Amino acid sequence: MQSTEKTKKPLYFGWYVCAATLFIGFVSVGARNSFGVFVIPMSEEFGWSRLTVSIAAALGVLVNGIIQPFMGQLFDRTGGRKVILTGLLVLGISTILLSLTFHILFLVFMFGFIASMAQGGPALSNTAALMSRWFKRRRATAISINSAALSLGGLIMVPFSMYLLQATSWRVAWIGLGIIVLTSLPLAYFFIRERPSDMGLNPDGDPSPSEDRANPRRRELKGPLEVETWRESFKSAPIWQMASSYFVCGTTTFVLSVHFIPFAIEDRGISGTTAATIFGYMMGLNIIGALGAGLLADKIGGTKNWLALVYFMRGIAYIVLLTVDSVAGLWIFASIAGFSWVATLPLTSSLTADVYGLKAMGTISGITFMFHQFGGFGSVLLAGLLFDITGSYVLPFAIFGALLFPAAISAFSIKERKYSARYQIAVPTAAAGD
Repeated sequence: MQSTEKTKKPLYFGWYVCAATLFIGFVSVGARNSFGVFVIPMSEEFGWSRLTVSIAAALGVLVNGIIQPFMGQLFDRTGGRKVILTGLLVLGISTILLSLTFHILFLVFMFGFIASMAQGGPALSNTAALMSRWFKRRRATAISINSAALSLGGLIMVPFSMYLLQATSWRVAWIGLGIIVLTSLPLAYFFIRERPSDMGLNPDGDPSPSEDRANPRRRELKGPLEVETWRESFKSAPIWQMASSYFVCGTTTFVLSVHFIPFAIEDRGISGTTAATIFGYMMGLNIIGALGAGLLADKIGGTKNWLALVYFMRGIAYIVLLTVDSVAGLWIFASIAGFSWVATLPLTSSLTADVYGLKAMGTISGITFMFHQFGGFGSVLLAGLLFDITGSYVLPFAIFGALLFPAAISAFSIKERKYSARYQIAVPTAAAGD
């Protein structure tokens, strides 16, 4: 009995870090994704057109994208803990201050600039880079758990925001969301740590190389494109292939975050509660999609194959959304799109780490995420403009959905087996021949 207790290892601390980032992402991303709930009530109160309110949302996406590479550099140079804590504090306060909105310029300033810059601190690209430090063998799995925050935020926070808005007012709802964001600060303070070596640990909780003599040289192999600085990565094709696909990802997800609920209410004629429920259901399925994508990428080779499949599935979902003109069509769309929404993040982040290494991971992830946000900026703005012109979301959704198929081809064409460190390690004969 005593020998069993001695050999029993405590839970690897990296999983506590992963759980903390999951909750942080849940409240921060969930609060931002709730913006769609406020589109109609704020527009009605202030007499804003759909394009007007879309400007604030689109600028928020753009600013968040532009700031992300700089946040990634801060992450690489100073560590993620301070960046995450500061971002959460400012995000929570600025969300509360949105309750004071009295003019479109105030909304643009507070949401489009202040809250969006603050979101760059606890952004999923930074927390994914943090997971890449703490995990190697289980990297995709850990990042997928971290990425499930986006799904949980949509599953719980968006319907909760709608409930709070209907029970009180949109001003009280913003205050409630801001307070929820601030509750994540203690968790971030106590559990966010920079890297396992700071605690005398190794990635995945593995023993040190000197203790594991099975094949030490095999562990030291690197991918042929591993870089010291972020600039080097842009001299090779994989980063451009991932970034261009990620641009389409942002295009086809942010437009839904802002315009899906108005689309469901105005184009399909359902209630706000039902629309928020369908959106939450879609986000709930994302949990399965994100976790499944990470597990499959770790267990079954070919991360880029799964990434391509995710984009293709989302393209099929958009076809259903536009061709099945009923409430059932919304549920079918949510069922298909739900598995693909967040799955791109763990797959893209894991593949980036495998190809380019960890030394500039925060900056590289921030830059690819910037492409993601640029796509979101354009789609949110264009959807609002085309709605004002046509009175419907059909045209913008058709345009954005069509982009998903070239994105799938771009992801599928990545030469993962040639460039990924995972496959360099997986060939013992190559290691022996060095």
